[in-house]
Amino acid sequence: MSNSFLTEFSGKKLALKANYVAGQADGAIFATYGDTVVLVTVVSLRDKREGLDFLPLTVDYQEMTFAAGKIPGGFFKREGRPNEREILTSRIIDRSIRPLFPKGYHHETQVVATVLSVDTEHDPDVTALIAASAAMEISDIPFKGPIAAVRVGMVEGKFVCNASIDEMEDSDLNLFLAGRMVPREGTDGYDINLVMLEGGAKEIDDHIIVDAISHGLDAMRPIIDLQLRMKEEIGKEKREVILEPVDENLLAQVTARVENDLREAYHIPRKQERYSRLGDIRKSASKEFSADDASLKPVIAGIVEDMERRIVRDIVLKEQTRVDGRGFQNIRPISSETGILPRVHGSALFNRGETQALAALTLGTSTDEQRMDYITGEETRTFLLHYNFPPYSVGEAKPLRSPGRREIGHGALARRALLAVLPDSGAFPYTIRIVSEILSSNGSSSMATVCAGMLALMDAGVPVKGIAAGIAMGLLKEDDKIVILSDILGDEDHCGDMDFKVCGTKKGITSLQMDIKIDRLTEDVLRMALDQAKAGRFHIIDKLIETMAESRTDISIYAPRIVTVKVRPERVRDVIGSGGKNIRQIVSETGVKIDVEDDGTVTIASADADAAEKAICMVKLLTEEAEIGKIYRGLVKRVVDFGAFVEILPGTEGLVHISHLAKERVNKVTDILKEGDVVNVKVLEIDRQGKIRLSRKEALGENGQ
Repeated sequence: MSNSFLTEFSGKKLALKANYVAGQADGAIFATYGDTVVLVTVVSLRDKREGLDFLPLTVDYQEMTFAAGKIPGGFFKREGRPNEREILTSRIIDRSIRPLFPKGYHHETQVVATVLSVDTEHDPDVTALIAASAAMEISDIPFKGPIAAVRVGMVEGKFVCNASIDEMEDSDLNLFLAGRMVPREGTDGYDINLVMLEGGAKEIDDHIIVDAISHGLDAMRPIIDLQLRMKEEIGKEKREVILEPVDENLLAQVTARVENDLREAYHIPRKQERYSRLGDIRKSASKEFSADDASLKPVIAGIVEDMERRIVRDIVLKEQTRVDGRGFQNIRPISSETGILPRVHGSALFNRGETQALAALTLGTSTDEQRMDYITGEETRTFLLHYNFPPYSVGEAKPLRSPGRREIGHGALARRALLAVLPDSGAFPYTIRIVSEILSSNGSSSMATVCAGMLALMDAGVPVKGIAAGIAMGLLKEDDKIVILSDILGDEDHCGDMDFKVCGTKKGITSLQMDIKIDRLTEDVLRMALDQAKAGRFHIIDKLIETMAESRTDISIYAPRIVTVKVRPERVRDVIGSGGKNIRQIVSETGVKIDVEDDGTVTIASADADAAEKAICMVKLLTEEAEIGKIYRGLVKRVVDFGAFVEILPGTEGLVHISHLAKERVNKVTDILKEGDVVNVKVLEIDRQGKIRLSRKEALGENGQ
């Protein structure tokens, strides 16, 4: 049996089919949006995993190359490890749905989203998140949905939803929103609350961002209505989640034993000292109350964790202070320095409280560009930002691993933040790579990466358009009491109701990320939060300016100098030469890197200025055009009865007629010239066909010979 549900979404038809494929999954949706087709399945095991105090949720989004009519590259000819976009989309789906599982649901759960067909008009990531929610809704898995997704752009000052890839190229805004249905008390209606936001902008005003969010949430209503109809018609009865009651006597004993100690510990300002004391308290409580029954260990741990969360919230909401004693809007002490790595093309060390990031920048040529082959087409990147989070940064000893989803996500967020301030490739034709090493972390290392990366750009002499910075914000809400925190710590992030990261310049926002855990967040509160974030961002920018107000006027002596020479497109083959002969000769004689584009752009890169200049001369010589009236020293290539053909430039020949060989009458050409002779000649004429008429006689006259 197939159940197909249709709606119009942003002016286009969206179809969700249930009970069509993957019948053994708990929920499966075959979603079609234009020619984009995504299959999403959800499976949650019946047996609860013992000893867990969290939801073991796995989300995998995969793009099959056959979806775009392609065969994978490489030797194995099959899909390999996830690419960056697949990882980022998996994170987006995970962040959107994870908070919506009920407390105490600890069953192994997996969401698999597979892109089966794709066009360039309809986003597979938007379709995948909608289908994931629908699959949850019709399944028996407990889920506080439904949710919907939309991508909001702004083209020529107007908001657009789910625009095509080509349209988004001209957009000043690219926001991916997830929104959740929240019933309106006392009515049959509902509101749509923001759950997750991820995106970038080209220095857009903060309040325009709020308007864009509101526009996107309004556009989700048809998707929410569609899922409500699906759930009513074909939805299964949800599994019952039974929370095991905590023994009141045990709860009272543990509370009496550790509460005061925990409160004292949470007033220790330094992270490592605080964490050490908290660890001792947890171990002591576990040892004391589970000595006779080891099965009580997770129960004790849960009681203590809930108590810690309440204490942190009490410190903020009741004591009106913070764990480290700061005010709600205060930023931790900031210091920074540049140029600390002598052989690196640009470097900076940024400190904010106990968070420290080291950014190292490398300048490369076009051969260093990153080419990313996605099913929607190839993307070429000249700006790379890689984020590393070694275990020592949080005082841990663990094996070093390749970057995980968190590292990829934080790097993408920081990259978007800085992308808007980079110069155009024509003005600065370099490939730029920034590596951020987090040396110490106590909250918002991704925002420290933005700040360190910004300073590294200026230290490297990159002519940036503005100075960007990032700040991590938090929010706690109980009843009508709302507190917004600037520059949050890790403890505040863990115990808060919303965390959002805002990056930008003093002109506007360049990058955003939000995760919201509460049911309702009003537009007024969102505007207040962004206003407070703006003040914090400006403060940090001023601190960066104290370290470095503008980019250096020159790049590092160890960085390649890149010079661009323009030749006529039809002369490109002259630069390259037969089989690349000319290019190889230039590289061999000068040691430069050289790249030639079809449009006639020749890019020469070398750390040696003299070598670069020599290469430029060689390119110009290969492509130089003959000028009427100019004297050239040429090589006689052929001798014929009526004259001699002389090569005056590489690949450019002209004819010296026998009458122009000498001042006196010449009876035989070979009396004056032979093949291989080097001779001065003057250009007399270039006709419409490009044929060149030369004169040895005129050259002799002008040289006094």
